[in-house]
Amino acid sequence: MKPPANTFKATLGTGRHQLGLWNTIGGNTVPEMLGGAGFDWVLIDCEHAAIETVEVLPALQAIEANPNVSCAVRPAANDPILFKRLLDMGVQTLLVPYVQSREEAEAAVRAMRYGPHGVRGMAGMTRATRYGRIEDYFNTAEDELCLVLQIETVAGLDALEDIATTDGVDAIFFGPADLSASMGLRGQITHPDVVAAIEDGLARLQAIGVPGGVMALDPSVARHFISKGSSFTAVGVDLVLLANAVEALKQEF
Repeated sequence: MKPPANTFKATLGTGRHQLGLWNTIGGNTVPEMLGGAGFDWVLIDCEHAAIETVEVLPALQAIEANPNVSCAVRPAANDPILFKRLLDMGVQTLLVPYVQSREEAEAAVRAMRYGPHGVRGMAGMTRATRYGRIEDYFNTAEDELCLVLQIETVAGLDALEDIATTDGVDAIFFGPADLSASMGLRGQITHPDVVAAIEDGLARLQAIGVPGGVMALDPSVARHFISKGSSFTAVGVDLVLLANAVEALKQEF
């Protein structure tokens, strides 16, 4: 048996845009629904959502029941212990929050790799190895693993090229919310200066051939960033969509 193909990773840089959703509601029912909604990828969020690492497994299984969607996970931090647990569960794409330097990028890469080039602990009887059935997993796993680093601060933007060109980094994702705070514009995620900073970041990534993505919950803003080169764009968050629908229903009556 070979490792499952990482369609998300394979599509990065091909010119085809990938549309995504954010999963912040725990359990497996909502992830299963999101996985079948026709989007290219769904991210399980362990940073800002009430989803613990152990809860990722059933959500991952629910999403992967839909063969045409890719699954990513955002760990709570750039932590090799969290990476190890998620990778052993079979997660193939990690989106790492709040990366601000090449040193932090290199630490994330090491956590993705087995020795001698990394610090990921080896375990044979895991879902990642399909319980020992994947042939030569320890030497082939990295081919299908994808590391996306999140730029959310002015310091991260200043170090963008250093971070993005770190060996083992596959893509960069911009977080407008924390970036707005770092720029002294808390919560003003569509402020012209914030938008301009992300536009500039996308352009700089294109210049060095590294795919870039962004979260944009306003459809017009999402379309704008896609036109500026976003390769993978998160356009919805389950809890936000639910809250908006509840508010709209209340207003209807």
